[in-house]
Amino acid sequence: MTRYPNWGATDSELTRAMTGDFLIPAPTYSATLAVTVDARPEQIWPWLVQMGYRRGGLYSYDWLDRLFGFLDRPSADEILPEYQHLSVGDEIPIGRGPGFPVREIAPGRALVLGGKAGDLEWIWQFGLYPLDGDRTRIVSRNTARIPKTLSWRLFMWALKPAAFLMTRRMLIGLKRRAERLAVQQSQQSASLARSGETAVITREALAHAVSRH
Repeated sequence: MTRYPNWGATDSELTRAMTGDFLIPAPTYSATLAVTVDARPEQIWPWLVQMGYRRGGLYSYDWLDRLFGFLDRPSADEILPEYQHLSVGDEIPIGRGPGFPVREIAPGRALVLGGKAGDLEWIWQFGLYPLDGDRTRIVSRNTARIPKTLSWRLFMWALKPAAFLMTRRMLIGLKRRAERLAVQQSQQSASLARSGETAVITREALAHAVSRH
């Protein structure tokens, strides 16, 4: 398992094709990060869909995102029903600068964002890969086709470590939120099951009492 700039990713994840790879078939920059989450894809997906400014946030270092104007509030710690609908062509807003256009989407499996800035073309995508019934790998891949100019090279030299740190923190933020949701849902299911058992026992007791009289 590798580290910077491909923190958490296995060798197979580095080479595995992802949904948005075809959009930039020969990138000059690529970074793949990944983390294991003790939750199912459906417990992770809502957090991805609601990302953005005045939405769910970015789940990274909020104080930095707010300092630079990308967010105006802390990232959400709960699912926001009003931001659970996302389609190709939509744009996830970011407070300062252009938003993140949605290029491809496969609900519960893949979210692909991407756009252009002058001669720079970029893709940022997330894939959810179930490991078993209760664990999932989140894989984030950033790819770009960067102009071969000194100014762009200097820009990327500064951007790469910052993007790595913010993306890594974001994956950890997603992991924590999804795992907390998984625990809450498990506890709710257990509580309902106990309530159901109690109701059955009560009905049986009543039926037995009635039959004795």
